Amino acid sequence: MLDSNKDSLKLEAMKRIVAMIARGKNASDLFPAVVKNVACKNIEVKKLVYVYLVRYAEEQQDLALLSISTFQRGLKDPNQLIRASALRVLSSIRVTIIVPIMMLAIKEAASDMSPYVRKTAAHAIPKLYSLDPEQKDQLIEVIEKLLADKTTLVAGSVVMAFEEVCPERIELIHKNYRKLCNLLIDVEEWGQVVIINMLTRYARTQFLNPNMNESLLEEGNDKAFYGSDDDEDEEEDEKDKKAEAPAMAKRKPYVMDPDHRLLLRNTKPLLQSRNAAVVMAVAQLYFHLAPKAEVGVIAKALVRLLRSHSEVQYVVLQNVATMTIKRRGMFEPYLKSFYIRSTDPTQIKVLKLEVLTNLANETNISTILREFQTYIKSMDKDFVAATIQAIGRCATNIGEVRDTCLNGLVQLLSNRDELVVAESVVVIKKLLQMQPEKHSDIIKHMAKLTDNIQVPMARASILWLIGEYCEHVPKIAPDVLRKMAKSFTNEEDIVKLQIINLAAKLYLTNSKQTKLLTQYVLNLAKYDQNYDIRDRARFIRQLIVPTEKSGALSKYAKKLFLALKPAPILESPFKDRDHFQLGSLSHLLNAKAGGYQELPDWPEAAPDPSVRNVEVFTLLERVTTLTSVPEWTKCSSREKRKEKKVEKPFYSDSEGESGPTESADSESDSASGLESGSGIEESGSGSESEESEEGSESEEEEEEEEKDKKKKKKELKKPVQESESEQSSEEEVRKHERKNKQRKSDSESESDEEDDSESESSRSESEDSESETEVKKKKKAAESKPPSKPVKKEKKEMSLLDLDDFEPAPSPQVTPVNTFLSSSLVTDLEGLSLSDTVLSPATTSPCSALKSYELLHRITGEGLCVEYCFSRQPFSPDGNMVAVQMQVTNNSTSDTKNLHMEDVKLQSGMRVKEFPEIELLPAGESATAVMGIDFCDSTQAANFQLCTHTRKFFVSIQPPVGELMRPVFLTENEFKKEQGQLMGMNEITEKLTLDAKCRNEHAIVQSVITAANLSRVPCGSDRECRFAGRTVTSGSLVLATVASKEEGAAQLTVNCEKMVIGTMLVKDILLALTQ
Repeated sequence: MLDSNKDSLKLEAMKRIVAMIARGKNASDLFPAVVKNVACKNIEVKKLVYVYLVRYAEEQQDLALLSISTFQRGLKDPNQLIRASALRVLSSIRVTIIVPIMMLAIKEAASDMSPYVRKTAAHAIPKLYSLDPEQKDQLIEVIEKLLADKTTLVAGSVVMAFEEVCPERIELIHKNYRKLCNLLIDVEEWGQVVIINMLTRYARTQFLNPNMNESLLEEGNDKAFYGSDDDEDEEEDEKDKKAEAPAMAKRKPYVMDPDHRLLLRNTKPLLQSRNAAVVMAVAQLYFHLAPKAEVGVIAKALVRLLRSHSEVQYVVLQNVATMTIKRRGMFEPYLKSFYIRSTDPTQIKVLKLEVLTNLANETNISTILREFQTYIKSMDKDFVAATIQAIGRCATNIGEVRDTCLNGLVQLLSNRDELVVAESVVVIKKLLQMQPEKHSDIIKHMAKLTDNIQVPMARASILWLIGEYCEHVPKIAPDVLRKMAKSFTNEEDIVKLQIINLAAKLYLTNSKQTKLLTQYVLNLAKYDQNYDIRDRARFIRQLIVPTEKSGALSKYAKKLFLALKPAPILESPFKDRDHFQLGSLSHLLNAKAGGYQELPDWPEAAPDPSVRNVEVFTLLERVTTLTSVPEWTKCSSREKRKEKKVEKPFYSDSEGESGPTESADSESDSASGLESGSGIEESGSGSESEESEEGSESEEEEEEEEKDKKKKKKELKKPVQESESEQSSEEEVRKHERKNKQRKSDSESESDEEDDSESESSRSESEDSESETEVKKKKKAAESKPPSKPVKKEKKEMSLLDLDDFEPAPSPQVTPVNTFLSSSLVTDLEGLSLSDTVLSPATTSPCSALKSYELLHRITGEGLCVEYCFSRQPFSPDGNMVAVQMQVTNNSTSDTKNLHMEDVKLQSGMRVKEFPEIELLPAGESATAVMGIDFCDSTQAANFQLCTHTRKFFVSIQPPVGELMRPVFLTENEFKKEQGQLMGMNEITEKLTLDAKCRNEHAIVQSVITAANLSRVPCGSDRECRFAGRTVTSGSLVLATVASKEEGAAQLTVNCEKMVIGTMLVKDILLALTQ
């Protein structure tokens, strides 16, 4: 087929060959036949031939060299894919003879018009460098040229080449730093990872430590705490402190470099990337570079990654374990995300245990220990052992629970599983060393276990404990030695050594009872097969049994054996891992891997920031091969226009994240208003001094933000409304906005809405439900009028998406059915419902305005209009059904006859009780019908046909989750008792900000009861509203609590046996309270 004259046959043959390679089969025998087709005119065949040659060029170098002239012709081909493939094959032939040809090809490709070919040239650079390292200088010139490229396709590849060939040449990055930061969001994912890692190292060499002042204070404290005992050292310390005091006083408050802020701001949106490697790269960048107050934003993104594959979880947990040692507070709100599932692999379980242990403190230790108790019952023995060690670490770190942990571990000593007992003994031994005098009864209890426990390490630990604290158990210790002497010959080596130690210690403290026993044990040891045991026996005999030959040491035998031993410190194995860059292979292995580059230390003094200013003229001279000047070189001419255009940042810092330190983060982002520009203004006038006036800095910042976003907004091609009045500072912009807020409310809410939807579309589809609710919450807040929103600290800016010609369409309002109660009567009835059980269901139902939904529109129904509502009354034929009340109106000119239901289609388990047939509905009249539907505690729709005597209409009824329940009355004590039984996985808690109209008790009750068919539960607290109900089908209990706090903040808690219903109910109540 390859020798055929027909291109179609050749193409079919090449497809089969490439398919063979893809399946891992060896196709190298076909190399001569494939090489002949390099010169084929058909582009499709040519591309597949190049794919084959890239794979086998290294193995068949001689044959590949024969067709090198064809590859050189391919480099001039008009098709960019052929040019790139030819270069790829050429760089895959690893023969030193063709190095000059490769060098020439790479230089030409670096100036190619196609960014794809330039990207391939960047990929070829590391291949040529590994073949001939002497070409480094010429390759650096090519890298420098490609670094100046403005396309996102090339950026990632050339930075990869830079990292492989010349990572130490940091000066090549200076001029391209701001461009790389701004392009980062649009680079392909793996390019983003490479660029972020490179920029992390760059930032560590060029910017000051943002936590500098804090670390100085910490060092001062450390010196005081770990002060040396020597007088000389103390004097030196005092001198150091005296010298440091004026230095700390002189030190100016830290001001972040604008370029440092630019890097942090441009990487933050990537925390929502669908690629775990990108999220991990941004997380390590924030951990190593961001101020402490801002690092918290990465916690939520990393917790999201714990929902992916176990391999990703393993890497993420390794990094989280390291982070929790330094920054524990960051992950505390997400404690439950680290609870262990039975399906987790052992290595994931152990890492989660590590994180939980690191997060343990006085407030959450009781919860964590309860978790540990359940883990001990697991069938996975390695995991159980790790849990027992974790309990030990918690006990050493938190003194308050030490006794509790000890008692728990002592109870485990009666466990049937020997491994559990053995691990407990080892941990108890370490804990007892801290305060042995209090726990002599535990030592006695452990002495009894020597008959049963067979695990060598555990036996050795018990013997060591009895020997070390033999004065606490003077009667038991000799007896234990007697038993051990009997079984000495059958014991493991580690146990034999401890028997000898026990004998020596007892001989020194109680020689009357144990002299003969000790001699017997030492004689047995003298003839043991293991030379360690023989040596130990000889050494101890000379030491404790003085003879004429024994030396001076025997006088100090007691001090040697019975010296006080320091209690062991149980430390995390991740304690010193943060000196490796997080996310790297070296960090994962805890050993330096090949090719790892150390993370540089922060500089003492800030290097000159002007090196990053871009001179427009030099760029125009250098970029000679490109036909048009890159857009990012024209910025200063734009800035000279001094446009005071105010626009919303493309990625608003206050969106997307809702981690624990979000507010602090957005505050610091806005507080550093003067720093947030990337300072390209300075490049226009190189002579500008750093200490310029504040006004001019804020002007620079506005224009810089405009420049930053112009590239992204260009595609939209919509006219921008520019504000004509010029403000000199950000403060004036804010004041101006506050005055005009009422007038602009319509256009602003629309632009907010557009912005939100845009940021939503950029999110990954695999985001967890928790973040979805956050997004919805924010979206709803944006739709409501601006006065009810918390004032944002950013500048309000006009967006390209502002459509002033259109007003937002009013959302269709649902019509309430029962609106016959006045508000005063409502409050009276609510007051009654607190005390009177009979009134409660009756009063809650009418006071929540029932929503009606459209089942059939009058146009679709040819004059027949049907609306339905959930009447919230018991459905008398069947208590497990939800009553649905239908209002049928005949708007046509003719009568409607025989209105009934047919062809009911339901999900499994669901049932319907049809409404009685309406025989006649005259024109212009209405009728009411009631039907019952058993939704089986799900929000699946019930589909059916509504039929008249002439037509059939397909309709469906889908219930909101709040209608799947009926109210029940509970007392306060019953509520608390039931809530206590529905904890853990059955409890969902969300924080929210109440709408301005929904901040009094009556409004909260109204909103919740409208959203869900629950009844009010009496409560002693003014700030808490409680509600209870049961699901209609299964009778599962549903409890809701709204606890309001200062300034509209509140917390919603829903407890429900059915987690899905609980989650959906939380969303609905959140919407009701925040709208």
